[in-house]
Amino acid sequence: MDESEVSRFPKPVVGRIPNFEGAETAAKKLANLPEFKAASVVKVNPDSPQASVRRETLLSGRILVMPTPRLREGFLLLDSRDIPREALRESSTIRGAFKYGSSIGIEDLPRVDVVVAGSVAVSPNGGRIGKGGGYSEIEYGILRQLGLVGEETPVLTTVHDVQILDRLPVEEHDFSVDVIVTPKKVIRTGRKRRQPRGIIWDKVTPKMLEEMSVLKELRERKKGREKGSTV
Repeated sequence: MDESEVSRFPKPVVGRIPNFEGAETAAKKLANLPEFKAASVVKVNPDSPQASVRRETLLSGRILVMPTPRLREGFLLLDSRDIPREALRESSTIRGAFKYGSSIGIEDLPRVDVVVAGSVAVSPNGGRIGKGGGYSEIEYGILRQLGLVGEETPVLTTVHDVQILDRLPVEEHDFSVDVIVTPKKVIRTGRKRRQPRGIIWDKVTPKMLEEMSVLKELRERKKGREKGSTV
């Protein structure tokens, strides 16, 4: 992306969801999709290239659910009805989201109508690669575990055209995307692979539980249910 001169600040793009030229155009295309127009609650990742998607979500009067970076502080909820109109742009930034949003526990998270994920690379059949930390997969797994997204919940992503590759490896915990939006086109993947049904606990490390209290809370709830079912 750097060689093609399509990457944007923050740089270097290695190790992050890369920001790209035309991110605003892609966000507007996404906002015109029927899946987005039918949604009341949209979950959008906190990375730079999707700031425009978060802005479109708030400007269009929808509720935004945004994970905090690396899920260190759980999720934020931003209801555009509670934010001054002149502050909607600011609230689409990470700093603004903390200022105008509300920290929300997993018991109060709303059902999500559309998931928007950031991507390093995607493939036309719905494959997706993130930056390697597994945070998007954990975010999706939490929502799926809580029954707040389902197999039918559309997963969208915005990328630059150079981020589309023919094939990508897929692992058990990876979710797939239904729609890829670039500054130039919209690709409907016709996803055939089923989405992960929740957190794959065997892949969760003690470090993850230490860093993400929301994940630890979810595991404690799971243990409580299992204990209750054996009594």
